[in-house]
Amino acid sequence: MTHMLHHVSLPVSDIVAAASMYDAMLARLGYRRVAQSPGFIGYGIEDNRDKFAIVTADSVNEPGPGFHLAFTAPSSLAVDTFHQAALHHGATDNGAPGLRPDYGANYYAAFIIDLDGHHIEAVCND
Repeated sequence: MTHMLHHVSLPVSDIVAAASMYDAMLARLGYRRVAQSPGFIGYGIEDNRDKFAIVTADSVNEPGPGFHLAFTAPSSLAVDTFHQAALHHGATDNGAPGLRPDYGANYYAAFIIDLDGHHIEAVCND
């Protein structure tokens, strides 16, 4: 076994709007749609092997305090463009791109809140 998690799914209230945002911001990190069916879009690197998915839900509750999902970014430039794409597609800024020395000397991250209140991060830690 080489990975702790198999995949993560988040509920969304409007899959079309959420997909527009996630398509744009995840592309900046090197990820793409790899699976799709009605009410479901999976993202990753390999076809039919999603690692992250958005799923239509009748109701969506914001996660509790402390929950967030962090995506690996290949570079600080990718973190920057992730943040820009997310804001362009309606996300809320929750921490501009930059070094986070409290998390490590090379921890470069950006934070957003997606259209349904999910706290999302992109991080490059090289």
